[in-house]
Amino acid sequence: MMRKTKLFMDTVVDIRVVTGHSISEEEIEMKINHAFDAFRKVEQACSRFNPESELMRSSREINKPIPISPYLFEPLKFALEIAKGSNGLFDPTIGKLMENYGFNQNYLTEKNMESTTDTTATFSDIVLNEYERSLLLKKPLVIDLGAVAKGFAIDLAANELKECDGFIVNAGGDVFAGGINDKFNRWSIGIQHLYQQEKVIDCVEISNEAICTSGSYERRSAKNPSMHHLINPRTKRSENHLVSLSIIAPFAMMADAFSTVAFLSGVTKSKEIVESTGVKGIFIKSDLDIVKVGGI
Repeated sequence: MMRKTKLFMDTVVDIRVVTGHSISEEEIEMKINHAFDAFRKVEQACSRFNPESELMRSSREINKPIPISPYLFEPLKFALEIAKGSNGLFDPTIGKLMENYGFNQNYLTEKNMESTTDTTATFSDIVLNEYERSLLLKKPLVIDLGAVAKGFAIDLAANELKECDGFIVNAGGDVFAGGINDKFNRWSIGIQHLYQQEKVIDCVEISNEAICTSGSYERRSAKNPSMHHLINPRTKRSENHLVSLSIIAPFAMMADAFSTVAFLSGVTKSKEIVESTGVKGIFIKSDLDIVKVGGI
């Protein structure tokens, strides 16, 4: 097993690859480096914490189409599709609200982002041109791609490793597991205990799938400790129907986004979302009651 870790997107990215006879260790190491490079490119494109990222530079122009790279276009396109499908419960223009609650510090420089925006802006004020691959903003706003960009980077990294017999890309607990482990079995992925970080509360076995978790127990607002980072754009408050919600899906970007949408939807509606979209869900309530949906 070859294993390497690096820091991207304010999280430790851990890549493990099963070594075997099909690919040399030199080739595996090259593929791992390319996988990490995918995280670097997505972070440089999509970060709202870096004023020089492609996202923030493109956002300075209003009512003017700006050509953007695939590393920004693809996750933004997916975020807008989820926003439309959820009728705005998921909204990538929530960036300024996140800033207001203190989720605005660059993890490398420790500098805070402070933006001037139109507080009436919604996802409908973002226009993507598929043919020209351009972005146009109708109003000043701050785009937050936190619920899709990491998943997108995981998927790109997984694509670099797809020729390996087995691998895991783990970005802070959001995981894509490919192939089989070194014991020739599906990968066993643990879900962190909500109140005891060193323990696992549940495990799932997956192969060629992703699992991403949204939880209220990790990132709290520095300005309002009762608030966490999963904020409903309609109510402008954090949702607390659940403590943790994990989604298993064919792709990490899909699991990443759907875990956020389902978390914000409440227990009953979130189960409907999981069942209607064909993904699988693990719901954990504050009393640690675990509910599994989708045939897990």
